[in-house]
Amino acid sequence: MENFLLQATIYLGAAVIAVPFAARLGLGSVLGYLLAGIVIGPLTGLVGTETQDIQHFAEFGVVMMLFLIGLELEPRALWDMRKRLIGLGGMQVMLTMMTIMGVCMLMGYDWTVSLAIGMIFALSSTAIVLQTLTEKKLMQTAGGRSTFSVLLTQDIAVIPMLALLPLLATPVLLRLAPDGSMQRVSDDAHDAHGSMSLVDGLPGWGVTLVTIGAVATIILVGVFLIRPLFRYIHHARLREMYTAFALLLVVSIAVLMGLVGLSPALGTFLAGVVLANSEFRHELESDLEPFKGLLLGVFFITVGAGINFDLFFADPAYILGLTAGVMLIKGVILYGLSYVFQLKGKDQWLFTLGLAQAGEFGFVLISFSSQQGVLTDGLAGRLLLVIALSMLITPLLFIIYDLLSRRIGESDTPEHDEVDEQGTVIIAGIGRFGQIVNRLVQSAGFSTVVIDSNLQTVQMMRKFGFRGFFGDPTRPDLLSAAGLDDARVLVVAIDDKASATKLVSYARKARPDLHIVARARDRVHVYELYAAGANDIVREMFDSSLRAGRYALENLGLTEFEAAEAEQTFYQHDRRAMRELADLWQPGVPVSDLPDYVERARALNNDLETALATRQQTNENKDS
Repeated sequence: MENFLLQATIYLGAAVIAVPFAARLGLGSVLGYLLAGIVIGPLTGLVGTETQDIQHFAEFGVVMMLFLIGLELEPRALWDMRKRLIGLGGMQVMLTMMTIMGVCMLMGYDWTVSLAIGMIFALSSTAIVLQTLTEKKLMQTAGGRSTFSVLLTQDIAVIPMLALLPLLATPVLLRLAPDGSMQRVSDDAHDAHGSMSLVDGLPGWGVTLVTIGAVATIILVGVFLIRPLFRYIHHARLREMYTAFALLLVVSIAVLMGLVGLSPALGTFLAGVVLANSEFRHELESDLEPFKGLLLGVFFITVGAGINFDLFFADPAYILGLTAGVMLIKGVILYGLSYVFQLKGKDQWLFTLGLAQAGEFGFVLISFSSQQGVLTDGLAGRLLLVIALSMLITPLLFIIYDLLSRRIGESDTPEHDEVDEQGTVIIAGIGRFGQIVNRLVQSAGFSTVVIDSNLQTVQMMRKFGFRGFFGDPTRPDLLSAAGLDDARVLVVAIDDKASATKLVSYARKARPDLHIVARARDRVHVYELYAAGANDIVREMFDSSLRAGRYALENLGLTEFEAAEAEQTFYQHDRRAMRELADLWQPGVPVSDLPDYVERARALNNDLETALATRQQTNENKDS
């Protein structure tokens, strides 16, 4: 126990030191975790068995991540993604698997061993790639969505791979038991350790049937049993019971998967998909998210600490050549598929570089293949080292992607539309905010010209009968073509704060008499827009928040008239306060570091409380 706590202390301490440092250098958290593991492994001697012990614990981070991914994917969503899952993902898995299998056979390996190696390297690292895509906010790009589809296909493909591997067992490593079943030569030693298993001693077809049965059990339990159990827990009204049940769910599925030799992560992923429509989905997410993040970090550290440098330095050129060869084969296949599925520019490189590595499920397949007698220990050790090195290189590939994306710039962006209309009102930005403004103004009989830099949004507008132009609203030539010289109102509804302020400043200089209505993200943005020359500034959540507050007051006992008066008093006071505080605000300085600002804000808040109390007292006197 003390040894385990010492290891945990070292691992967590390394993470606290290395990850913030890596993040400051722009390397990302995953590379920070991996480098921390590489450093503490040789320095502390936490390699070999010690690393494997804590890695088994840390693998629950991957397990929880797959469970949470499953919760986000309803069966209907999976069906909607079927073209990319079966087409893009399926082709990637099959082409990579068969290509690497062919290369291995040319190197002299038996076809069964070659097929196993092909399956192992057909997979990529879900943990590293999804973590990095989320950190870099690339998940919603075309390349990010395609990458996610392939990762999801790979995760699902592990199920048939695990079911197939027992059928590839090398005959010389098997023996015929007295009862007629097939057993591995190492089974006796395995049994001596008291390991529990439902598949030991079974023939290959028996292992396959048990594997399929375990998967079916998880699906049936998720459909018929989890919801009643969660409702039972719900009646206890204890927060810790939700967390305990969420952990019990994940751990019990992991145990079942271990009994049949399957990956726990795949089992929890299936359970997550089954529970995606559950009313308890968000509760499960909030309970498991902290555990997932911490355990994933420890998992990455164990990958770094588990690299066998003795094996690497015995023949570094060979190991590096294998790693480069695997990544090059995968990269060429991925790049070709990106052409077929019409990914271009930055998305194409994100898809190619992001999936070129091997993944953590490769560790699972190698371990299972060794247990089933498909791979020898020496070959398994080299394959584990190749996977670890490719995962270590992956964050560097994302850095290369960042450099390439900056060089590519906007060269892959469609050309801007030629604005051939002019209107009384120019609306820059047509998201949720701009759409409502556009519809209201047009319904009142005024002409508008809409410009937005999001091509998909503009195309969607056109489907609903609203004309818009694709282009950068901050470009002077587009504004001029839209009629800036003659327009009466400019509505600035751009998401990016800096671009919105830039546009207001330019428009004010070009047209001092123009009335500018601008949307602000927060109070500080209000001050920036006010200084840039906006006439009317609308905080994006302010009016809706006032309405919600009025509804709350009405249900707390105030009449509709009293709640409306309180709302109006707050609104008028806030507008006056914003004007006063704008004069005390200083660009680039946090408002909490401005003593005059803080003092005046507190005084204005006291004035608001006094005004509301006075109005309430006046209403009570009228009623009496």
